[in-house]
Amino acid sequence: MTGGAAPPARDILAMNVFDAAARPDEPALLARRRRNFGAASVLFFEAPLEVMRGEGAWMIAVDGRRYLDCYNNVLSLGHCHPAVAEAVARQSAALTVNSRYLTEGVERYLEALKATLPPALSNAVLVCSGSEANDLALRVAASATGARGVIVTEAAYHGNTSAVADISPSSWRRARAPAHVRIVPAPSPAAFGEDVAGGFAAAVAEAAASLHGAGFGLSALIADTIFSSDGVHSGPAGFLAEAAAAAHAAGGLFIADEVQPGFARTGEAFWGFARHGVEPDIVTMGKPMGNGFPMAGMATRPDLLARYCEEFGFFSTFGANPVAAAAGLAVLDTIALEGLQARAEAQGRRLRARFTEIAAVDGRLVAVRGAGLFFGLELADAGLARRVINGMRERGVLIGAAGRTGETLKARPPLTLTDAEGDLFAGALEAALAAA
Repeated sequence: MTGGAAPPARDILAMNVFDAAARPDEPALLARRRRNFGAASVLFFEAPLEVMRGEGAWMIAVDGRRYLDCYNNVLSLGHCHPAVAEAVARQSAALTVNSRYLTEGVERYLEALKATLPPALSNAVLVCSGSEANDLALRVAASATGARGVIVTEAAYHGNTSAVADISPSSWRRARAPAHVRIVPAPSPAAFGEDVAGGFAAAVAEAAASLHGAGFGLSALIADTIFSSDGVHSGPAGFLAEAAAAAHAAGGLFIADEVQPGFARTGEAFWGFARHGVEPDIVTMGKPMGNGFPMAGMATRPDLLARYCEEFGFFSTFGANPVAAAAGLAVLDTIALEGLQARAEAQGRRLRARFTEIAAVDGRLVAVRGAGLFFGLELADAGLARRVINGMRERGVLIGAAGRTGETLKARPPLTLTDAEGDLFAGALEAALAAA
C-alpha cells in the first residue's frame, strides 16, 4: 500500500470504546465527564469503570471490586510501586524545577538510561510524552536527510501531535495518507508468507522508491518494534533488520518507537529493537518510562542531534526535571533489582503455552503472538474480540484491542505478574471465549 490508501477499517479509539448513546441513564460522574470533555471523551468497555486506587497488578473500583490490569500500557511495574512513589515524593519535597538548571539527579538518570542503549546513541532529550518524542524524532530525521518522506505500517500509532498524527493510520477516521507518507502492510505471514523479513524489507524498499519518485525522498522508516497497534507482530525475532537496512539503502533513517515495547516488556531484550539485532538511528520512549509519571525521551547519535540544533532551537520546560528523573531512575533500578526482565520472559513463555492450549480447543483463537509480557491474541473477527474483552472485564480482568479491524486482543500485564495472577488471566480468557 502507498500514499492515498484508505485508512484501517476502525480507528484505535473506536476499539472497545464506550458508546454513550447506549446508556441514556448515565451515572452522574459520567455525565460530568461528557460535559467537561465533550466529543474528546474516550472511555473503555461497554460499562465504564470508575476506579479509586491501584496496587501492583490490580485496580480497585469505587464499589470495592478488584480488576487485574492486563491492559496496562503505562504502569509496567504495577500500580503505585513503592520505589517509584517514594522517589517521586522525596524529590518533589526537595526540588521541582525546569530543565534549564543543573541537577545531579537528571544526569545520573540519563547515564543509567544510556547504559541500556547502544553506545553510539549517546545523546538524549527528555520530554513529557511519547508523542513529543516521536515528533522530535521526525524533525531530527528530516534535518539529517533533507527529505520529508516517512514509511509506516498500516495500523501504526505514533502519537497525537500534527506531525505524528499524519503517520498514525490507526487514528484516522476520514483522513487519507498525506502525500509524504507511504503505508506498508504489517509484518505478518498473512501479508508476506513464510519470508516475513524479506517481504517486509521489499515493501519498505518499494515505498521508499515511491517517495523518491514523488520528490519527497525518504526521511525515515518509523516502527513500533513489536507492531502493537497492528496486532502485535513479534516474530520471527530478527525480521526487522532487513527493513531497517532497506531504509538505510534508500537514504533514510530507522526510528525505533519503543514507547510500548521498551523497558524490558518483551522479556528477551530490554528494548524491542534489540530482539531484531538492529541498531536504530533514533530511539523514542515514553509510557512505562516513569511508571505513571509523565516522562518520555529520544536518544540518538550526537551528529544527528547537533545537525538539528544548528537549524532549530529545542527546549522542553518540564522534560528534564528532577522529579521525572527520580521516577525514571526508580524504574530502571527496580527492573534490575527485582529481575523483572527475566520474570517477563519466563511468565510470557508460560502464558503463551497456556494460550496455545486454549487455541487448540477453540479455533476462533486463530493466532497467539507476542514476546515477554506483551501478547497479541488474534480472534476470528472484531465482534468476537469485543465480546471477549467485555466478558473478561466482567470476570475481573482488563485487556484491550488492536489490529486493523480490532480483531486482536492486546494484553500487557505488569512485569511483576505472579503465577496466580497469570492463571487468573488465562482462566478469564478461556471462560470469556467460551461464553462469547
